[in-house]
Parts: sequence; C-alpha cells; structure tokens
Amino acid sequence: MENDTSAAPATPVVRAQGAAAAPASTRSHGRGRIGPLLFAIVLALAAALAWWWWREHREQGSRQADALGQRVDELQRANAQLRIDVDALRTRLADSESVNRSVREELLGAGERARSLEDAVAHLADERLSGRDALSLNEAEFVLQLAAERLRLFHDPAAAIIAYRLADSALASAEDPVFASLRQTIGAEIAALEAAQPLETHSTLAALATLRGQLATLPLRNAGVRSEADAATQSRFARVFGQFVRIRHDADSSEVATRDAGLARSLAALDLRAAEAALFARDGEAFKAALARSRTGIETGFDGGSAPVRDALATLDRLAAAPMAPALPELGSALRELRNLRTTRALSREAHAPAAGPTP
Repeated sequence: MENDTSAAPATPVVRAQGAAAAPASTRSHGRGRIGPLLFAIVLALAAALAWWWWREHREQGSRQADALGQRVDELQRANAQLRIDVDALRTRLADSESVNRSVREELLGAGERARSLEDAVAHLADERLSGRDALSLNEAEFVLQLAAERLRLFHDPAAAIIAYRLADSALASAEDPVFASLRQTIGAEIAALEAAQPLETHSTLAALATLRGQLATLPLRNAGVRSEADAATQSRFARVFGQFVRIRHDADSSEVATRDAGLARSLAALDLRAAEAALFARDGEAFKAALARSRTGIETGFDGGSAPVRDALATLDRLAAAPMAPALPELGSALRELRNLRTTRALSREAHAPAAGPTP
C-alpha cells in the first residue's frame, strides 16, 4: 500500500511538469502573436484618437468660424446702424443749423423792431414832454401877465405874489433845465414884492366896516345940554313954529354936524366909505384924507370923553399912521425872459425839424 501510494503520485508530477512545459511554449508562442495585435490595437486607437481629435478640432474650428461669422455679421449690422445713426445725426444737425439760422434772423429782426420801438417811444416821450412844457409855459405866461396887470390896475402886491408863485409851480413841473434861470428871475421878483410890505387890505376893510357899524352907537357931544339951552332961549312962538320950520345960519359944517346927530353919523360913514374906495384904488393920499375927515367929524360931533369914541379915534389914528404901500417894484423881467425863451425854443425846433428822420 505504501508503494502504491508512493508510486502513484509520480505520474501526476511528470504530467504536471509536462503540462507546465507545454503552456510555457504555448505562452511564448502566444506572446509572439499578441505583440503585433497590441501594436495594431494601439495604432488603431491612436488613429481613432487622432481622427477624434481632428474631428473635434474641425468642429471647434467650424464653431469658432460660425461664431466669428456671427460676430462679423453683428459688427456689420452695428456698423450699418451706426451709419444710419450718423446720417440721422447729420440730418438733425443740418435741421438744427437751419433752425438756429432762422432763430438768429428772427432775433436780429426782433432787435431791429425793439430799437425801432424804443425810438418811437422816445419820440413820443419827447412829444409828450414838449407838449407838457408848452402847456406849462402857456400857464406861466398867462399868470405872469395877470400878476403884472393886477399890480398895475389895483396896486395889489399880495395878489401879484400869489400869481408869481403859481407861475413858479407851473415851471417847476417842466423837465427842461433851461427853466432854472427863469425860476430864479421869478424868485427875485417875488422877493421884491414881499419887501414892499403892502398894507393888509382885508384887515383894514374889516376895521373900517367895524367903525361904520359903531357910528350908530357913539354918544354925541353935549346933546342934552344944548337942547335944554335952546329950549330956554327960544320964545313960545318960536318953539311952536320951530316944530315945522327951522332956519340956521352956520358956515362951519362941523357945527351943523354937531347940531344934527344923523347928519354927523352920515358924514362920518361917507368918509369911511371914501377911505375904503381909496384903499381899493391904492391911493394913499385919498385914503389918509378920508380918514382925517372922518376923524374930524367924529371928534367934533361925538363925545370925546367916552370910551367908544376914544377907541374909534385910536383906530383911525392907527390906520392913518400905517403906510398904504411902499414904492412898488417894476415887474415884467420874468415875462420878457419867458417870451424870449419860447421864441428861442420855437426857432431851434424849426431848425432841427428838417434834419429829423421819419418816425419808425
């Protein structure tokens, strides 16, 4: 059993070695076949890889070419749009230039019209000022002439002063500076009139009217004593007949006024009226003579010891002592200067009238 056991395995070992030797030769023979196959496979893979790389590169190039073509198309479209925009901008610029040219022409025309309008307004203003100055000159000339006639006819410096001031205010409203010298002349004549210090007419007339009103209440000189003495010396027949007829032989008018109260008051009133008339006429001698006659009548016909008679005599003395008016100044310088000025302005306007252009 043991021999069998030991001999039995030898065969498989030999077989195993033979089997091992057979695959080794087979393996060496197979290796000789696999090398070219692997080379062919690698070459095929390399060719496939190269073909795949070439295709991918070609596709990528085509895609890049397509993208580049699209970008070129986009650039061409953008360039065309830019050209359209540039043409539109050029058109708008041309329109703007034409509009600016028309606006500039209209602006220049508006400036010309504005200058023409300013010239027209200035001309109208000159006409208005000249018309207003003419009215002022007319008013001043009329008032100055009225003042001169008032002073010459009525010897009334107060009214002449008022008229001269009205003329000065009329010339003050004029805007021509040439009237300044004329206003100075008017001021000098106003000062000359004020220096005359004329007698106040209204207060003097009021005082004379008050005296005429007081004549009816003034007491007569010894009226009761004279009537009783006459009644005592006269006979009964004379007293009876004297109620109807009274005959007197008196050369002195003051005595007649003394004996007749109504006549004395009437004579004194007439003298006061004569004084008023002389005051209106600015006749100083007649005014003082009338006051003297009135004072004599009141003094001889009325009671000099009574207070009303003394007041009346004092008033007459005061009015007689006051000067009627000093020597009045010679007026007319301002009026002559005004007329010369108007003549000069008229001549200068006629001289400049042909040179002036038409009114726009």
